[in-house]
Amino acid sequence: MSASVLSWSILAAQVMLALAMACATFRLIRGPRAQDRVLALDALYVNAMLLLLTFGIRTGSMLYFETALVIALLGFVATVALAKFLMRGEVIE
Repeated sequence: MSASVLSWSILAAQVMLALAMACATFRLIRGPRAQDRVLALDALYVNAMLLLLTFGIRTGSMLYFETALVIALLGFVATVALAKFLMRGEVIE
């Protein structure tokens, strides 16, 4: 019983994360301002990281967890760089 509940819960989480990624992609494409697009990109990489984590839980492979960690680090750096570029017009001072 417990294994089937976990399996269905992970499947439901993956479906909801895929829908959230679709919504973030829609905002990324259609966002009226650059700030909206940066926020959508931030939400997109967080959802992708969480989707990889759910794949890792489902398969039991550590590769998905390491990949999610790399995506989190690169996504954070990219978000900070884009925010700094939008605020000041340059990334490196």
